[in-house]
Amino acid sequence: MRGSPLFLCLFSVSCWVNLMPTAGDKIFHFGACRVSMSMTEIRAGFTAIKANIQSRDPIRTLSILSHPHSLHKVKSSDRCCITYQLFTFYMDKVFKHCRTEDSFVNRKISSIANSFLSARRKLGQCHEQNNCVCGEESTEKFKQILANYEGLNVTSAAMKSLGELDILLDWMEKS
Repeated sequence: MRGSPLFLCLFSVSCWVNLMPTAGDKIFHFGACRVSMSMTEIRAGFTAIKANIQSRDPIRTLSILSHPHSLHKVKSSDRCCITYQLFTFYMDKVFKHCRTEDSFVNRKISSIANSFLSARRKLGQCHEQNNCVCGEESTEKFKQILANYEGLNVTSAAMKSLGELDILLDWMEKS
């Protein structure tokens, strides 16, 4: 029994450390859902390729994610839902069609996609537990984002959406 208090202390510290986000991770609260993401890593990856990706955007007068259907106007109760929808959108439509001849850019895109995949899984679990409910406002905003995306050819829409990733990241950090 002598080792029991020491074991209990070490076990408690071990559990606490495993529950803490890793360095650079930030915990986001989307309604009842919590998601840990390394925004530092995602932003660094995006910053490294932003100019390259945005230079491939032939239509600069149109935005897929921003005004007048701004994410910044989404109610807090709808943030979980629209975030889940946007992560799914980026996984299913954007990252799949953003391939370049530059292996460095492709690796950065892949790294960002992996971060989104992990976060989407966590949000998906919360969504399945009915902690993430989609309201009319988030449904309408997401429909508009899809309409903006589908109004372009697949490659152009994907590059434009990736080039606007900072809009999504800014919104997530301000939420």
